[in-house]
This record gives sequence, structure tokens and C-alpha cells, in this order.
Amino acid sequence: STPSKKKERKKPRKKEWDSLPKPSLRAWPSSVMPPKSNVTLQCQTSTKNVNFVLRKGSTFVESVPSQASTVGLAEFRLTDLKSFNAGQYTCEYYRRERPHITSQPSDVLLLLVTGDFPKPSLQAHRRGEATAGDTVTLQCQRPDNNLAPVMFALLKAGAAGPIQVQTPAGKETDFSLRNVTVSDTGNYSCVYFLMKAPFWASHPSDRLAVRVTATPGATSGDYTTGNLVRLGLAVIIVVIMGALVVEAWCSQKESPHGCA
Repeated sequence: STPSKKKERKKPRKKEWDSLPKPSLRAWPSSVMPPKSNVTLQCQTSTKNVNFVLRKGSTFVESVPSQASTVGLAEFRLTDLKSFNAGQYTCEYYRRERPHITSQPSDVLLLLVTGDFPKPSLQAHRRGEATAGDTVTLQCQRPDNNLAPVMFALLKAGAAGPIQVQTPAGKETDFSLRNVTVSDTGNYSCVYFLMKAPFWASHPSDRLAVRVTATPGATSGDYTTGNLVRLGLAVIIVVIMGALVVEAWCSQKESPHGCA
């Protein structure tokens, strides 16, 4: 009888997307937009020469042609936004060469289109005035008593998405900005939205100005530190100049012993 061949142990096959990094998905100028506006969803990866695909939930939305994605970046433009454009978006990409390996999908980006519900109110303790290091509490309150399951989002003018997202306690919620710095100064607003499809969102609240000032000690401390640094440099320069003068004087002395 012929000797039986040894069975080769098969190596466990890696999942196809193991070797491809997950792309990132962001919205510009923001993921919370008014109706009839335009938004660009940017999908990016460090992998080049790939094709990108945008999905809303599990539904295919658009694929970017290969010639537009040679640098690892794709832009999907959504124009004249309507309520039905709101939803959870992801993007992925696949290699153009064989094998056509597909990446994992990006983290979910929730796009909200405002204007389906009345606007909430936003208030701050101490009228939004704070000192660096403080905690600023902003309370967002919806105007109606409808307790449908909603989420609240805190927005800051100029940010590409919500600063915080929270579930309410009744018809209101408190957003806490802890250990604030001067960079937290700005105009804030809030919205509330349905937690599930169709993800309808309210009008944004009126903007609330928050102003954070630096602590007096920090300013004087920085000034004192700067003075000490400058003083130290001056001392070093004086010592170096003195050494150079002594060296020059010694080299010009006619004494065979110099400055010894």
C-alpha cells in the first residue's frame, strides 16, 4: 500500500480586512446642519490607490471613482439637505488591484438636519462667565412635554460636530464643561433629536456666549517665569563675555607666565 501523505495543517486564514486600517469619516463644516444647506462627508485613510464607498445604515449611497481617490481621501457632497438625509453614515474602501480587499467600515457618523421640532432653551449659571479651571454647567431644556425617546446634543460654533451628547432627565439635561480653558470661550447652542430613524432633530436653541478668562495667578506666574529666564540668559552672556575679555588680556601680556 502506498504510504499515506501527511496532512498539512492549514494556517488560519486572516480576515480580508485585517491588513487594511479603518478609515475615518468626518463632516464639514458640521454634522449638525440646517435644511437646504450643503455638507461634505470626508473619508480618509493612509492607504493609497483605493476606491471609497459611502453607506447610510446598510444602504449603499455612493462610490467615488478611482481617479478621485489616489491620495487616500474621498469627499461625498450632500446638497440641499432634507430631513431624510439625516442618519448614520459609514465609509469603507477597497483596493483597486487584485485581490480587491475591503476595509472595515469607519466609525458611525450621525448626520442631523435640524428643524423638525421646536427649539429648546439653553442657560448657564453665572451668565456664562467663568475662570480657567472652573466647571461650566449648561442646561438644555426642550419646550414641550412630549417624552419621546430623544438625545440632547451640545454644539459650539465652529466645531465639526457635537461637543457632548446626552440622554435627558425628563425634559432637560445638564452639560458640564470641566476644567475649562480660555479656548472654551465661544458661542454654544443645543438641539434634541430622535434616538432612532428617522433621526429628526429640533431647531437649534438661541446661541449662548460663554467667556472664560485666565486666572490672575497664571498671568503673573508666566510673566515672572519669563523674567527669570531672561535674567538667566543675561548672566550667562555676561560670564561668557568676561571669560573672553580675560582670555584676550592674558594672551596680550608679555609675561612668560601669562595669567598663571
